[in-house]
Amino acid sequence: MQWKPNTTVAAIIEQEGRFLMVREDTADGIRLNQPAGHLERGETLLDAVRREVLEETAWHFVPQALVGVYLADRAGSNITYLRFAFCGSPLAEEPDRALDDGILAAVWMTAEEIRASAALHRSPAVLASLEDYLAGQRLPLTALRRLTP
Repeated sequence: MQWKPNTTVAAIIEQEGRFLMVREDTADGIRLNQPAGHLERGETLLDAVRREVLEETAWHFVPQALVGVYLADRAGSNITYLRFAFCGSPLAEEPDRALDDGILAAVWMTAEEIRASAALHRSPAVLASLEDYLAGQRLPLTALRRLTP
C-alpha cells in the first residue's frame, strides 16, 4: 500500500494586529488552531481554504498569498499532514451562522497571545506558519495550478 499524507489547508487572517483563530474540542482536548481543515475531493486548495474558514469561523475569506507548505507528523501516530497555509483578508462575517462540530469559538488574538499559548496548538504548523507570515514570506497564488485531464 502506498503511503499518502493528509492534505490540509489553513488560513492566517490578520485584522488590526489580531489573528483569527479557533478553539476546538479534539481527541487531545481543547486546542487552538488557525481556521483549517482537509482538502475534499474535487476542490482546489483555494476553494478548500475559503470553505474551511467559513465553516469554522463564519467569516468569508479572500486568500491573497501562499505563506508556506508544511509537512508534519502527528505525534504518536502514523499520520502525516501536508498543510498549505494561506494568508488573506476577512471579507464579511455571518454572525448567525453555526460553526462546524467541535469548534467552540472563533477568537481574535495577538501574535504574542498565540505564541504564549503554544502548548495548546493543534500542530507545530500553527506557530511555524504564523512566524513565516510575520517574517513576510509570501508566494503568489499563481504558483498553484490544478491540472485536469
